[in-house]
Amino acid sequence: MKIYFAADHAGFELKNALVEYVAELGYETEDCGAYSFDKDDDYPAIIAIAAKRLAVDATAGHGSRAIILGGSGQGEAIVANRFRGVRAVVYYGKEPSIPPLSREHNDANALSLGARFISEDEAKNTVKAWLSKPFSEDERHARRIKQIDEIN
Repeated sequence: MKIYFAADHAGFELKNALVEYVAELGYETEDCGAYSFDKDDDYPAIIAIAAKRLAVDATAGHGSRAIILGGSGQGEAIVANRFRGVRAVVYYGKEPSIPPLSREHNDANALSLGARFISEDEAKNTVKAWLSKPFSEDERHARRIKQIDEIN
């Protein structure tokens, strides 16, 4: 499974740590930027690179995922969700059951982390749990995802 990563300045350091960690877990990783720290960078263009690649893979039926990071993760998820086939959810800590549930119930394929609210250890544990959790394939969840995908 391929995992795309992207972050602005607020998530830059945590992204770099997670790219290395996820590769160590045995996943194929692709860093879509930012490639250097720039306190004045803007997240939309950076996040769009990873989201577009994920959308292409989703359309082709590949099981790729994306991990995107920013200060809160909110804006990053908004950008990612503009791309058809991307289902981004936000996590900024405290309740570790939420990200795996987003996989199980919503087949979320992008995880947006609020880097200002989550430690590196919590991020690693969260990412590992999220990546390892499969979609339940339950009929009601699949039906709802189909309804989401049919929205123009």
